Amino acid sequence: MRGLSTHEATLRDTLAQAAEHERLVFLCSFQKEESVILDELLGVAPHAKVVTIDTGVLFPETLETWRRFEERFGVRVEVEDAANPVAPWTGPEHCCTPKKVEALERAVAGADAWITGIRREQNELRADAQPVEWDEKRAMWKFNPLVDWTEKDLWRRIAERELPYHPLHDQGYASIGCATCTQPGSGREGRWAGTDKTECGLHV
Repeated sequence: MRGLSTHEATLRDTLAQAAEHERLVFLCSFQKEESVILDELLGVAPHAKVVTIDTGVLFPETLETWRRFEERFGVRVEVEDAANPVAPWTGPEHCCTPKKVEALERAVAGADAWITGIRREQNELRADAQPVEWDEKRAMWKFNPLVDWTEKDLWRRIAERELPYHPLHDQGYASIGCATCTQPGSGREGRWAGTDKTECGLHV
């Protein structure tokens, strides 16, 4: 049996540390990163709460992937509503309002640790991310088990384990957010198309 590669060891070791926290939250957006994490997480931390933020303008493919994740991994994904009924998110100018950050705060309320799909390869702001970080803003531990994984690593794992993944990845979308302002692109360049935004506020 082959030994674990460095990035595989990072995934397992980081999730093992995360699992020590009784009040653990995994923020899930149904992308390839979340598929790989969920496949490992529930075996070591079945007590983890899996939460998604619903902006009300998710791609139909995201909703379908959500269903497939629940079926494959046997988990119920809890929802924090970030929809804006007064000013619907019809374009980048409405995207990632305080409602999305407020939804995150509700998701992690009472937790002492949370898990993300952040990878260093995604953009310059994430290039220095560490597997385990102290989230000063929320006074809790933040676990990034995929920090040293590449796109190639992710797709190899998905193929090996036949994991469900978001179909828009096959159409050139490396990162997938709201349907109103996400376009195909590598890294996170397809997010907030037409603006200079690089983060939605959840990780800054």
